[in-house]
Amino acid sequence: MIELLASHYAYALTFVLFGIGLYVIIASENLVKKLIGVNIFQTAIFLFFVSTAYVDGGGAPVVPAAKEPGRLLVASPLPQVIVLTAIVVGVALTAVGLALIVRIYAEYGTLQEDTLREVRADE
Repeated sequence: MIELLASHYAYALTFVLFGIGLYVIIASENLVKKLIGVNIFQTAIFLFFVSTAYVDGGGAPVVPAAKEPGRLLVASPLPQVIVLTAIVVGVALTAVGLALIVRIYAEYGTLQEDTLREVRADE
């Protein structure tokens, strides 16, 4: 079991980050902490995609100097490109989320989810 975890440590780290992010999203009442949990969750997904593209002994997908047809072992660049795009989208969503949180705090004076529900129910 230990050897399996040691050889697939990226997947184990992915599931740990996934669990931490999901726990923070569910257990926290503060909106900023929930946004941090979403970012941790998102990072776990990014790590999972990048770790699936890893090839043991593989290299970058460029044309090698030595001509050995059929012996070229490369990592797939597609998950890395997808993750780079997702990082940009994630940063933009985080910025929008923080802007909304600032606006909610200016309007209601709190970031606690249960307090916001009570205030919204009274309106």
